[in-house]
Amino acid sequence: MTVRKNQASLTTAEKKKFTDAVLEVKRIGVYDQFVEAHRLRFALDMNTSVYVGHFGASFLPWHRKYLIDFESELQKVDPTVSIPYWDWTVDNTASSSLWAPDFLGGTGRAQDDQVMDGPFAHSGGKWNITVGVDTGVYLRRALGFFVPTLPTAAQVADALTLTTYDSAPFRDGSTGFRARLEGTDGYYSMHNRVHSWVRGHMEGATSPNDPVFWLHHAYVDKLWADWHALHPTSAEYLPSTSTTGAVALNENMAPWTNTTPASLLDHTQWYTYA
Repeated sequence: MTVRKNQASLTTAEKKKFTDAVLEVKRIGVYDQFVEAHRLRFALDMNTSVYVGHFGASFLPWHRKYLIDFESELQKVDPTVSIPYWDWTVDNTASSSLWAPDFLGGTGRAQDDQVMDGPFAHSGGKWNITVGVDTGVYLRRALGFFVPTLPTAAQVADALTLTTYDSAPFRDGSTGFRARLEGTDGYYSMHNRVHSWVRGHMEGATSPNDPVFWLHHAYVDKLWADWHALHPTSAEYLPSTSTTGAVALNENMAPWTNTTPASLLDHTQWYTYA
């Protein structure tokens, strides 16, 4: 059974195993396929007119499946590797350990936000951005520049008290746990706020270009698991029946076949959290 750990508890060897596996998945071209898949499903699916990956009810199960698939690719390189999670309520400054040169590297330099240290610095020759919204080839970050603070433990605790998963219209403007966690009931809160705090490539459709994406979404996924444990008798996923513009409980989520929100409600089929 895969165990996803808090990145703050990783040993030096575990950090290197993770970054080495990510670099290998990048080298063989698979990583960029994941970036492209995220770009295509970032907002409205043009084929179905449904918000699949973001801004709608399926935000959490879609990303759960997305991380499961990526973790599987990492484990083809090293079966001992799992995606660590970043608890941004605790490790909430640019000097936190995940930004060290032996792990993800730090913020970008002032003139162009280019990350200059760590294994994902373009200058190291192993991290070339090929799926982007511009022609830049290097990873960019500006930690805390645009949004100065990360979500707090109190905000997380408040979100976890909500007993309803989501509500109509099941997209921007909805209320419930999914909307609060994603941030669509207030853009610069929770999940969305973290993307904006990191800035650079983390803001936008090609955000997986920054490997911190996986650690961020692993924590978002953990919070969904925590919410489910706290409210086992609540409606686990809404909408439960076919609804315009949203993926219902037993409807397929593109781009996968035979993958529904219902099939992803129990994460322990694949992994647990430590």
